[in-house]
Amino acid sequence: MAVQSRRDVAQLPDLLHGHSRAGPVRERRPVYVDLLPPCNAGCPAGENIQAWLAHAQAGQHEQAWRALVADNPMPAIHGRVCYHPCESVCNRASLDSAVSIHGVERFLGDLALEQGWLFDPAPVRSGRRVLVVGAGPSGLSAAYHLARLGHEVEIRDAGEQPGGMMRYGIPSYRLPRDILDEELARIAELGVRIVCGHRVQDLGAEQHEGGFDAVFVAVGAHLSKRVDIPATDAGRIVDAVSFLRGVASGERPVIGRRVAVYGGGNTAMDAARVARRLGAHDALIVYRRTRSQMPAHPEEAEEAEREGVRINWLRTITAFDGPQLTVEVMELGEDGFPRPTGRFETLAADTVILALGQETDTAFLRQMPGVQFERDGTVQVSPLMMTGSPGVFAGGDMVPAERTVTVGVGHGKKAARNIDAWLRDTPPVNTAKHRVVTFSDLNLWYFGAAARRQQPQAAPQERTADFGEVLGGLAEPEATYEARRCLSCGNCFECDGCLGACPEDAVIKLGAGHRYEFDYDRCTGCATCYEQCPVHSIEMVPEGE
Repeated sequence: MAVQSRRDVAQLPDLLHGHSRAGPVRERRPVYVDLLPPCNAGCPAGENIQAWLAHAQAGQHEQAWRALVADNPMPAIHGRVCYHPCESVCNRASLDSAVSIHGVERFLGDLALEQGWLFDPAPVRSGRRVLVVGAGPSGLSAAYHLARLGHEVEIRDAGEQPGGMMRYGIPSYRLPRDILDEELARIAELGVRIVCGHRVQDLGAEQHEGGFDAVFVAVGAHLSKRVDIPATDAGRIVDAVSFLRGVASGERPVIGRRVAVYGGGNTAMDAARVARRLGAHDALIVYRRTRSQMPAHPEEAEEAEREGVRINWLRTITAFDGPQLTVEVMELGEDGFPRPTGRFETLAADTVILALGQETDTAFLRQMPGVQFERDGTVQVSPLMMTGSPGVFAGGDMVPAERTVTVGVGHGKKAARNIDAWLRDTPPVNTAKHRVVTFSDLNLWYFGAAARRQQPQAAPQERTADFGEVLGGLAEPEATYEARRCLSCGNCFECDGCLGACPEDAVIKLGAGHRYEFDYDRCTGCATCYEQCPVHSIEMVPEGE
């Protein structure tokens, strides 16, 4: 009888170790992920924009507002004055046009004021006290977040009313004062004490006498930079910050019919536009560089020009003998910097407004041990927003950064979280983030073209008649429509695409609001779900990871 060898007998598969070769071998598997939308990544205030847009598109307006104010306590303000960098990076812009994020934010902020929605009450007090110096956007933001973390907060500000540059620097045609007052009142209702007309001159003494455990310093840039311009007594020269502050306080200065503003930033644009509303027939801006080099946001210059403001590029003022203004023509050198040409022009002006930038008053910090300053006078802070003096934090215009309301609000939130960790002696807040989703990551089979809804605007010829608000808000249907234009980049919005595409029925729907999960006993790793996902909320990872 012949003896069979092992080679003549079919081997049984090892079902315990390794893979069966009877079917496809899965080398990678799909996983659901939550990646970082570019709008979230681009927001200086750190808002979870995609999340509150998702609530807004579902008509859940109060939930949307509460998701928004978890990061930013002043949405009605931001919806008006933020330069919306989130929209400049919105992936939808590569499809048709960016989502009107600031329009939806303003809608939610205004609706909350109309409906009287209040912040959730502060938790049980921690017993710790924090002093905030400055009632501008950064200080108010820090106070709000500190109060929500359970700390007792007092704001001290030198101004007659809170708001900082939001009140005294941003004209009412961009930010109505009733909106500002209502947003700030809601912060005070959390228990934040706001003391106005109080100029802090010795920070160490005030901290000690008040029994404060930590300090956040956020004094705005209220000091105008000066330049010497030869002028006669007939030439009236004022600085833009004082000019805007006076007008915001109710003054109506006599400026004549011809006004020249020296500078190229947002403050210069506001000063020129305010001059037009005060009766200046001719408002012009003199700026020593080109349009592409101006620090003002392009839309600010465009709005000024729509209202009749003329901008003289590559010009610098050399003398003012009212009503004549002498300017020198500049040209760009090979290094891109302007240089004089020796050619002069004469312009007509009754008043010159200097808008050459602002500085912060940091004298009260100079005696604090350990506090160090940059060459431009701003305060050096660590990545945790703390100065060299333990327990003294700083943000907003006082630290090296872009000087905008939204940046200041973001600083306040970041500082508050690190102040809280410092007071509780816990590790600093982890700021690690997921990767940002790009337009090329998306599979746009689900989305069709949808034109952006524009906010209503007052006609240019009507704007300069008074200080009424120039830009209107979106109505509820338009706000919902805009929210629905969001591509939900990197975050599942339960479109059921993976559920319908899977050939193995390996996708399990968990119910509204709970998304899906994979049955890996059925999944073959074919990647069909991944390839069709419109928002890249599925990634394929090597088997075993």
